[in-house]
Amino acid sequence: MLLKSNTDKMTWWREAKFGLFIHWGLYALPAGIWKGREYPGIGEWIMKRAQIPVEEYERLAQEFNPIRFSAEEWVDLAVEAGMKYIVITAKHHDGFAMFGSACSAFNIVDATPFKRDPMKELAEVCAQRGIKLCFYYSQWQDWHHPDAAGNHWDYPDQEAKSFERYMQEKGLPQIRELLTQYGPIGLIWYDTPMDITEEQSRAFAGAVRELQPDCLINSRVGHHFHDYVSTGDNMIPANIYPVDWEVPATLNDTWGYKKNDNHWKSAKELVRLLVDINRKGGNYLLNIGPRADGTVPEASVSILREVGRWMRVNGEAIYGTSPCPSFPYELSWGMSPGSRVSCICICLITGPAEASLYSDCKIK
Repeated sequence: MLLKSNTDKMTWWREAKFGLFIHWGLYALPAGIWKGREYPGIGEWIMKRAQIPVEEYERLAQEFNPIRFSAEEWVDLAVEAGMKYIVITAKHHDGFAMFGSACSAFNIVDATPFKRDPMKELAEVCAQRGIKLCFYYSQWQDWHHPDAAGNHWDYPDQEAKSFERYMQEKGLPQIRELLTQYGPIGLIWYDTPMDITEEQSRAFAGAVRELQPDCLINSRVGHHFHDYVSTGDNMIPANIYPVDWEVPATLNDTWGYKKNDNHWKSAKELVRLLVDINRKGGNYLLNIGPRADGTVPEASVSILREVGRWMRVNGEAIYGTSPCPSFPYELSWGMSPGSRVSCICICLITGPAEASLYSDCKIK
């Protein structure tokens, strides 16, 4: 177990406490439905769930033209919600790069009519707004590349695969592009290490350490080459967890956009989850899944804005705090958030004072 580091590069992340996850890619076009059939599960996995051949999936790029994408609107939404960093899917398991990449033409600049690099636009706005830009990168699974993991319907011959070849042709070169084309990056959010070897994890971590030593790495790089721990999706530890940790979580039931998933969490529920995570010493990385045209679902916007109204009044109880003292019993009136010394916030009082949740709650 990686105990909390005292290095200065962790300071911003420990202060931030609340971040915006963004899952956006070609999978937003089918939005959970392929050839008239709705597939269960999370939207960004539709290529695997439906076992869509690479040749067919590639054609989605010809239709992907997010002309309503606005970096300003996305970043401003994060700011309004009280979030301090953004983690966006630069490349998910489908292998499509949401940035201009010289080592693979399967990217948003070269393969779509959009012809723009949204990561560059986000980098510029994040720098202006004081938000840390961070990149998600699927290092082990790449269903588009014949040598990477995950695609057994197009590339069934496991013996013919060379993960090392994929790493040198695409995986590591794209990580280097992300760390050299967009200015300072807050962290690289790796995912699904699965059967990755220690040496392969070391290489993916090493590229980050070499090019941007202050850039953080999450635990899904594999084999303990990380700066902080990512819990399982939507999984909150029962008690204080004695490491730097973060909960990646959804607003509904999916990460990538899925048009029939309207199981939204309320702002009130999200605030309670944020306080619970915070009081145990963690960060909350809360996801949105924009549509293929670049717009964010209206429900996501409304909910995050409501959370933001609460944060503007009560953010002092969240930002830069440490775990609160453990109590041997549940408090009947609410929860205590993180503390700087040992404070209790009355913002979650239940009963007649429920209205204080979003209006006049103060730290006492």
